[in-house]
Amino acid sequence: MAKNTPKSAIDIGINEKDRKAIAKGLSELLADSYSLYLMTHNFHWNVKGPMFNTLHTMFMAQYTEQWAALDLIAERIRALGEPAPGTYKEFSKLTSIKEVEGTPKAINMVELLMKAQEATAKTARKLFPIVEKANDQPTADLLTQRIDIHEKTAWMLRSLLEE
Repeated sequence: MAKNTPKSAIDIGINEKDRKAIAKGLSELLADSYSLYLMTHNFHWNVKGPMFNTLHTMFMAQYTEQWAALDLIAERIRALGEPAPGTYKEFSKLTSIKEVEGTPKAINMVELLMKAQEATAKTARKLFPIVEKANDQPTADLLTQRIDIHEKTAWMLRSLLEE
């Protein structure tokens, strides 16, 4: 460690500018992920109709997976030395997912969740250029895993929309 450098200084091989840019992108991913989590849990509670049991169970599996992912994303932001957003106000400023008003029909829930899964995958994917430039393998690994899950879940939801 260099002279006059605080003991708590971050020296992980990623410069401060890149760390801040990556943390900002991860904060947007966290906001999308939280918005998606909340939407999915809301729909789990409120779904009704002939596909109730199937969707209720599917939505529970999805929001449970999403809940675990929130911690991984937030902890990566912290590992990069930045504070993780954690309020509705912060999330509402950072998310690309629009809040759903009212209680949609079951099939509309499926479509809204499909679009929210795709939006979250796009938010993760747009961060890759800076992550690759900074040689940030842990964040690249996290993003790859999240994109895979969101694209697979979107495909499953999309399949329910087929006639």
